[in-house]
Amino acid sequence: MMSGISNSNTKPEIEIRSLLHRAGFRYRLHDKKLPGTPDIVLPRHKAVIEVRGCFWHRHECHLFKWPSTREQFWREKLQNNSERDERNKKLLLDMDYRVFTVWECAVRGRMRRTREDLTVQLDSWIRGNERAGELKGE
Repeated sequence: MMSGISNSNTKPEIEIRSLLHRAGFRYRLHDKKLPGTPDIVLPRHKAVIEVRGCFWHRHECHLFKWPSTREQFWREKLQNNSERDERNKKLLLDMDYRVFTVWECAVRGRMRRTREDLTVQLDSWIRGNERAGELKGE
């Protein structure tokens, strides 16, 4: 079952890529030379954008709910995902990349942001100089 779940080219990721392209940003996808193979890499700005699923990366929002079966398995699995995310983020920051996380709840669900708001937030961060940031649902 889990093998059928895509970890790249997800609907939220495609939505963010579309917004970035319309805003005039050019990027690379899934650069295997970088730690964690980031979803979106903006070489000109030395920035990466990770589009994270709220369930798989344990984001405490309305889209996340602990599974009621195989609790120990899921706690370990999701804890490992979170630890790997932090490790990769630190490695990217050490390489002088800037890292931005867009959570699935910002793109879909009842707390999602408007396309205009997403575009403004992404544009502002990319053109700014913050080392790290995140965008979640309202």
